This record gives sequence, structure tokens and C-alpha cells, in this order.
Amino acid sequence: MYKPKTTVTDQSIVEFIEQIESPQKRKDAYQLLNIFTETTGHEAKMWGPSIIGFGTYHYKYDSGHEGDAPLVGFSPRKAKISLYFATGDSEREDLLKDFGKYTTGKACVYINKVADIDVDVLKALIVQSVEFLKKNYPDH
Repeated sequence: MYKPKTTVTDQSIVEFIEQIESPQKRKDAYQLLNIFTETTGHEAKMWGPSIIGFGTYHYKYDSGHEGDAPLVGFSPRKAKISLYFATGDSEREDLLKDFGKYTTGKACVYINKVADIDVDVLKALIVQSVEFLKKNYPDH
């Protein structure tokens, strides 16, 4: 049986952020923590060793693979800050047009620092992602 690697832990968010070497990245992590907390209304929790997640939803794929994941989250990684939003909603692409300086991967949006992005668009991306997931995964 498949066991997800990324699950909620009881690791302290503050301790995790304080271990970040770059003072700028640490400052950005606290700023993102505040933005995500205020926007989602959810308490931050550590997911695995490095993702700060907000809220939770239960997914189940056609393959039978299922698990829990945060509705949204971020990870202040060494190279870039990863932002985790829902994928599969065309509204996300529309919002990203006005987001600022970023790159994308399969499921992540990567930024160098908060100063590179429009915080109001970030809040809209968070809200859009949470609403999309709650609509498509109503179990939570």
C-alpha cells in the first residue's frame, strides 16, 4: 500500500524558519506565513520536513492512490521559494499574468523573493486555489 511521503508533522514552523540561512529568505518566509494564514484562515502546519501548509483536503486518483495534502502552502528552499497552489484551474493562469517575476514547474510556482511579486495577486491565487480544491474535493 502506498504511503505518502509528505504528511503533517508536529515540527515547529518558527524553528524551521529560523534555520533558514539567508536573512532575506527568512524574512520572506515570515511574510508569507502571515499572508497565507490571514488569507486562508487556517493555522500553518509543517508537511514533511520543508513544506509549510494550510488547510487540508483528501484526494483520490482513478488509480486508487489517495492521501491528504495541504490546500495551499510554500517552502523557502535554498534556490527559490516554492509556492503550492491547486493545478488544473485555468483561473490560476489568468492570475499569474499579473503576478510578477516567477517560474513554474509541474505543480509549483517559484519565486526568488516576495518583493518580486504582487502580494494582492498572491492572495487571489491562494483564495482561488482553496475554492477550487474545496469544490473539487468536497470531503474536507
